[in-house]
Amino acid sequence: MAEYKLAVTTGSMKYAGTMDHIYATLIGTEGQSERTELDKIGFDFLTDSTRTYTIKPKSSLGNLLLLQLEKDPFLFLPENQWFCSKIVVTAPEGELLFPCYRWISRGELVELRGGKAKKSFEDVHPMLIKHREKDIMMRKNLYKWEITDEKIPHHLHYKHVSELPAEVQFSMTREDEIEYTKKMAGIELKFKGMVGSTEQWEKIEDMNDIFCFQKTTISEYVAEHWKDDDFFGYQFLNGTNPTVIKKCSKLPSNFPVTDEMVEPFLAAGCSLKKEIKKGNIFICDNKIMDKIPTRMYGEEPLQMPASMCLFYLNPENKLMPIAIQLNQQPSEQNPIFLPSDSEPDWLLAKIFVRSAHALEFESVDHLLGTHFMAEIFTVAALRNFHPVHPLYKLLIPHFEYTLHINTLSRIILFGPEGILNTSTLGYEGTKELVRRGFAQITYSSLCLPDNIAARGLESIPNYYYRDDGLKLWNIINSYVKKMMEHFYPSDADVSKDAELQGWIQEVFTHGFLGNKHSGIPSDFTNVKDLVKFLTMVIFTVTAQHAALNNGQFDYLAWVLNGALLLRKPPPTTKGQSSLETILETAPNIGETVKFATLILILSEKYSDMVLLGAYPDERFDGPEPKQIIQEFQAELSCLSEAIQTRNAELEIPYTYLNPTQIENSITI
Repeated sequence: MAEYKLAVTTGSMKYAGTMDHIYATLIGTEGQSERTELDKIGFDFLTDSTRTYTIKPKSSLGNLLLLQLEKDPFLFLPENQWFCSKIVVTAPEGELLFPCYRWISRGELVELRGGKAKKSFEDVHPMLIKHREKDIMMRKNLYKWEITDEKIPHHLHYKHVSELPAEVQFSMTREDEIEYTKKMAGIELKFKGMVGSTEQWEKIEDMNDIFCFQKTTISEYVAEHWKDDDFFGYQFLNGTNPTVIKKCSKLPSNFPVTDEMVEPFLAAGCSLKKEIKKGNIFICDNKIMDKIPTRMYGEEPLQMPASMCLFYLNPENKLMPIAIQLNQQPSEQNPIFLPSDSEPDWLLAKIFVRSAHALEFESVDHLLGTHFMAEIFTVAALRNFHPVHPLYKLLIPHFEYTLHINTLSRIILFGPEGILNTSTLGYEGTKELVRRGFAQITYSSLCLPDNIAARGLESIPNYYYRDDGLKLWNIINSYVKKMMEHFYPSDADVSKDAELQGWIQEVFTHGFLGNKHSGIPSDFTNVKDLVKFLTMVIFTVTAQHAALNNGQFDYLAWVLNGALLLRKPPPTTKGQSSLETILETAPNIGETVKFATLILILSEKYSDMVLLGAYPDERFDGPEPKQIIQEFQAELSCLSEAIQTRNAELEIPYTYLNPTQIENSITI
C-alpha cells in the first residue's frame, strides 16, 4: 500500500480557519485515491497553522497530476470559508507543492495543480489539458468585461464588492482597519462640528485644526511653506504628481510671456530666450481642462481654468514659478500673473494652478493611469492564464486586492454619488477629464525611461521621483528579464504561448480599445518585447502607484495646496483680490473635511500590506525562480539603504519610492 503525506497550511489572515469537514482526493497517472477526510484529534484547520495528514491508496498513483479539495458543513454551523494557502504532498516519487492561496466555500470542488510552472503547450497528459481548458473557461465566465463608456477602458462587470469572487476580495483585516480609520476620523471631525458644516473658513490658520492626531512631518511642512514659490516648484518634481511638467523648448503661441515680464525673476544678465536655449525653462500646461464641463454650485456653474505655468530653474537649482496664465486664450480678462503682483493675486493664481493640477492628478494620473491600467492587466490575466502558467505566478501577487478597491472606487469615488462628484468638475466633468486623459495615454507614456525623455527631464537636478523611479525600473526589468529568460528559452516559445497571446490581445482590445496609435502591442513575438511590457506592468502597479498615492495626505491635507473644489471663478483682473477672496474661493468647512477624510483613508498604511518584492505566497516550485526572487529582494534592499542615506541630507525627504514604502499591488 502506497502512502502520501499531506502537509496542509491554513492562511494567516483573520478568519482563515474553519470548523468544516475538509476532504482530499489525489489523482495521478496510474489512478486516484478515495475521497479522504483530513481529520485528526483536535482542531484541524486553525488560522496560521500546518497539520499533516495521510492518504493510503491501495497502490501507487504514479506521477501526481491533481489534488481535489472539498468542504462540507460541520453540524449545523453557518458557512465559514476556509483559506487554504498550500499543500505539500510527500509521495513515493518525491515532494510536490500544490499552491492554493484562495478561499474555499461549501459545495465547491477545487482542483489544484502542482507548483511547477508550465505553459499550455507544455502540458501533454490529456487530463491536464482538459483540466486547463475547463479552468480557463470557468474563469472567463467568472470575470467578464463590461463597457460603460466607449471612450474609456472596459472594466470588470461586478457592480458591488459583495459580488466579487472571494479570491479577489479584501481580507477581513483590511476591511476592519479601513472602517476603523473612517470611524475615528469621523468621530474627531463630528466632535469639532466640522462634518456637514456649510460655514466658510474664518481664517486660513483654522484649516490646521482639521486633524490633530493625523499630521505627518511633511503635512506640517506643507502647512507652513505652501505659499513659498520654491516649494510650489518643488512639488511639480516630487509632490503628488511629478509626471506632467515638461521642458519648454518654445513658448506656446497662446502664452505671450515677454522678457520684460520675467526678467526681474531671472539671473542677472539673462533673458527668457537665452534661458529657454539653455534648458532652464519648464512648463506645466493644463490644456486638458480647456472648456471642460463643470457642475452647478447653487445657481451658478463653477469654473475650472485651463492654466499654464512657466518655471525657471535658477542658479541655486530651485524651480521657481515666474508666470501664470489661468486660461488658454490670452486676453485683457486673462492676464499673466507674476511673482511681483500683489501677494493675494499671485497666491490666488497659484491656488488655481494647484487645483487644476490636483484634479488632473486624481482623475487621470492616479485613477486612470494606475488603478484602471491595473484592472486591465488583472482582468485579462484572470481570464487567460491558468494558475500554473509562469506569468500567472509572476503577476498575480501584483494584482492582489486591485479588483476590490477599483469596484469600490467606482461607487465611492468615481460614481454619480462619489466624492469626485462634489469637486469643481462634478460627475460629468470628471468623466470627460478621464476620456481626455485616456486619449493621451501611450505605451511610451507608461514606460518611465521613455516618459522622462519625452518630457526633457533627464538632467534637471533634485528630481528624486526620476532618480529613484529609474533605479526601480531597472531593478524590476532585471528581475523580469531573468524570469522570462528562464521560462522562455527562445522567441518561438513566446510566439506559440496561446495564453500569453490571449492576455495581450485582451489588454489591447478591452484596455486600449484596439487603438494601434497607442503603441500598445496586440501580440508578442520575442522575449525582449515581453520583458519590457511586463516591466511596465509591474512598475505601474507598484512604484508608479506608490509615487502618486502615498503622498496624498502629506501634500493635499492642507486644502489650499491642491483643492479639488474652488467655489469662486478665477480672477480676471489684477489688484482685486484679498485674503477674503481666498477664503471665499476655498471649499467650505464641510467640503474641506470630506476631501481630507478621503485622502487620509487613501494614504493610510494597513497591517496586511505586502511590500514590493515580498512574496509570502509560495507559488513557484523549483530553485531557479526562488533564487531570482532572492536577488530581486537584495537589489531592492540596497536601493532602500541608498535612498535612506540620501534622505538624511534633505530638508524634505523623498520617501515614496523607497521599496520599504511600496506595496506589491494596488490595494487602496
